[in-house]
Amino acid sequence: MVDKKSPAGGWPIIQGDYHTGDANSPVAVITMGSHLDETAICVAGAALAGSCKTENLGIEKIVANVISNPNIRFVLLCGTEVKGHLSGQSIEAMHKNGVEGGKIVGSTGAIPFLENLGDSDIKRFQEQVELINIMETEDLNVIAAKINELKARDPGAFGADPVVIQLSDDDSSGGAGAESGEEEPLTGEMALITARIKAIQMMVTDIGYRNRFASGLYGGKIEGLMIGLIVSLVILGALIGVQVI
Repeated sequence: MVDKKSPAGGWPIIQGDYHTGDANSPVAVITMGSHLDETAICVAGAALAGSCKTENLGIEKIVANVISNPNIRFVLLCGTEVKGHLSGQSIEAMHKNGVEGGKIVGSTGAIPFLENLGDSDIKRFQEQVELINIMETEDLNVIAAKINELKARDPGAFGADPVVIQLSDDDSSGGAGAESGEEEPLTGEMALITARIKAIQMMVTDIGYRNRFASGLYGGKIEGLMIGLIVSLVILGALIGVQVI
């Protein structure tokens, strides 16, 4: 029998739109944008089953609940992709490529920015779990069969203690999420608008940095010219004085 560990106290530690099963199970099931019978999925052997409708806070909740339970070694992606947000593609990109500057590398989602996860949290998720992608599958029999297959491959608990993350759950990723724990994603159109606004903000910030650099460089050149001119005048004056003498 494989070794198991106790998850963090009060696991799952983050409120969300999901159901829980056996905390010793090695499988967490993410149903993406589909509304499946998550209770039945947990009865089939999953430790956790729920949707992920956003490529920011939704992914942060998954990571937080997975790394706080070392027994979870597989994350099974199923159900349908979320239009605009592309949370399934985004979680795969995060697991494969990580995050740079707060943005998931390689994500094609509208707003793939993770503000509450550190590099160590993402690395722990990458090392602890294997992603299994059967997305676009909503057949509970197929999902249950995959859970059993993964349970048979259970390598035992991850060799490190649970990691507890505190998330800042604001309404920018979905209105009712802060109250009910259920994600309310933006529409595809609003997600794209939000992404463009965030991209413009980043461009404005970058332009500000470039302007400050250019101003400093220009100021340095002027200061250098003035110093050079003064030194030249001093030397010229000294030479004139010598000739007079």
